[in-house]
Amino acid sequence: MMNSHGYHEISMQVTDWVVAVVVLILICTYIGAGLNSNKKEHLSTWPFYRYILWIIGFLLVGISLVGPIAELAHRNFTAHMLSHLFLGMLAPLLLALAAPTTLLLRMLSVQHARILSKLLKTSFFSFVRHPVIASVLNIGGLWVLYTTDLYMLMHENLFVHLIVHFHIFVAGYLFTISMIYIDPAPHRFSYLYRAIVLVFALAGHGILSKYIYANSPVGVPKDQAETGGILMYYGGDAIDIVIIFILCLHWYRSTRPKASLNASPN
Repeated sequence: MMNSHGYHEISMQVTDWVVAVVVLILICTYIGAGLNSNKKEHLSTWPFYRYILWIIGFLLVGISLVGPIAELAHRNFTAHMLSHLFLGMLAPLLLALAAPTTLLLRMLSVQHARILSKLLKTSFFSFVRHPVIASVLNIGGLWVLYTTDLYMLMHENLFVHLIVHFHIFVAGYLFTISMIYIDPAPHRFSYLYRAIVLVFALAGHGILSKYIYANSPVGVPKDQAETGGILMYYGGDAIDIVIIFILCLHWYRSTRPKASLNASPN
């Protein structure tokens, strides 16, 4: 009879193949959708840089879940933290900048586009895209992961492993699109409100990284916890700077027309 370890190894291999295939399908689907949308005469050409953002974004998702870094992350906390930055921060940012909802709306018929627009306006999507809720799901989820036994459990149970990584990715994406509006956002919040929430969210992320540095998660050697905490702190800051820049850029651009209209002639 096959032992549990062998069964676990086979399950991981199957999961890796499924993840790789899904990532490839999503990349190809996006490229195909963009090229097809370019054939519509009334639409402008879909920007080339968005293809690059989407491809790199999902390649980072794949690297985080499949391959050498993902394998090393099971036994090395520093590698785990690197995959966390890829999966929960950098990939969601790149994918958000690729504007997938906008592309989908370009591809759909008017009737189906209206259905999608109504779906995005439902109370559920309004709730999960609220800056505070998205921040709690994102930063709060990380606090639960690294301050409880969940971190050890995710390496012992394949189902928990998949759920945790799915949550990290989705929560990271929701957090990103709740702070910067690239795609259509039916329920918009002011720049000031989002900026205030973002400051608190970044503080929570920074405090957690320092906590990890001083208090190793269960089962993590102290040296790896220190290295992982440093990587989380500075790596997270580097990605957060991009979000801050985009938010401030959009804020600045939103004030320019008003400023020009209210300006009195010399």
